Amino acid sequence: MELLAILLIAVGLSMDSLAVAVASGMALKDIGVAGSAKIGAFFGLFQAGMPVIGWFGGSAFMWLISGFDHWVAFLLLAFIGGKMVYEAFFDSDEVSGKNPLVLSHLLIISIATSIDALAVGLGFSALGVPIIMPAAVIGLVCFAISFTGAYFGNRAGKYLGDRVRAIGGIILISIGLRILLEHLGVIG
Repeated sequence: MELLAILLIAVGLSMDSLAVAVASGMALKDIGVAGSAKIGAFFGLFQAGMPVIGWFGGSAFMWLISGFDHWVAFLLLAFIGGKMVYEAFFDSDEVSGKNPLVLSHLLIISIATSIDALAVGLGFSALGVPIIMPAAVIGLVCFAISFTGAYFGNRAGKYLGDRVRAIGGIILISIGLRILLEHLGVIG
């Protein structure tokens, strides 16, 4: 498979991560380079790891997950997004349990945004494409895009004030809804 094709796949897979990274950056008062790098690293690692899992899982595994992967992604993103909208209006304290940089939240949003990469790995397996180079490219591209999104999302959030969490939450809910509707065939 050509590098250009892999890069385009990587960029496409990274769009959900970008939106979630921007929303996460907007939700925090000060994320800095380290926080942006943490978000980018989690998203990049999961985006790189899911195709590998899919590649090894083969087509039998796709049968198991294809029936509900969109529901899992939707529910995770809707829950986190709804929580962010609620906190924007009813809870202005930024405590560690509600911080997108907390490990449990990072794991949930990393999984939710990388489920589609699992199917890409299955596709690579079916095509007989070796997985190491595509997975590395996908992970690096996703890291760069997510890092940039979190960093600049935080800068925008500083100018828009505390209520910007609601915007981030609405973005997450919208992403989850889009994933669900695409898999149900309602939208293309």
